[in-house]
Amino acid sequence: MPDTPQLLMFIAAGWLLNLTPGPDVLYIVSSAMRSGVRAGIIAALGIVSGCFVHVFAAALGVGALLATSATAFTVLKWAGAAYLAWMGVRLLLCRGAGMAVATPAGVPAASPAADLWRVYRQGFLTNVLNPKVALFFLAFVPQFIAPGTEDKVTVFLLLGLLFNLNSLPINFGYAWLAGLASRRLGAVQRAMSWMDRAAGLMFIGFGLRLALSDNPSR
Repeated sequence: MPDTPQLLMFIAAGWLLNLTPGPDVLYIVSSAMRSGVRAGIIAALGIVSGCFVHVFAAALGVGALLATSATAFTVLKWAGAAYLAWMGVRLLLCRGAGMAVATPAGVPAASPAADLWRVYRQGFLTNVLNPKVALFFLAFVPQFIAPGTEDKVTVFLLLGLLFNLNSLPINFGYAWLAGLASRRLGAVQRAMSWMDRAAGLMFIGFGLRLALSDNPSR
């Protein structure tokens, strides 16, 4: 493992990176403002679960494959771009109901547990379908592994675990602040409707940016 100064630098860099707004932060904030703090926390857990997939992928060499194979990177890039764009369009088309699915007449409404599962699943897919996250871990984490380290894979996994656990206070903080703001807003339904439209446009923008991006390792 890195020495104490390097470890503290790793933690501080991770916090700064997680404070940077992006699709993950947007999804956490929009979920919390629409459905409360608990939904925002569940969204954050889904996103962190996706990060764990990328950490394991990078440690096992999949990240290296994405960095060197244009085809592998392009396939995952377009899948992620399509998913982000689909989420954006879905938000634009709904009318003040967020991501909730309309329930046909005579059909029981989805349970809160099912709604939270959907929030978790969408957060997970938002993160795991973005190949740049795997490349980020592949580029960022090794900087804190000493060249003479014998078991680099284990250290990589431990640092990835630390990075993801350290992201939770930041993500939970975003969820709490967004949930608090939603309770104090007047005309909540109107605010949620406008927020959904803005979030929809931003998700489409993130999808287009991902689709038009080149492999950052090249």
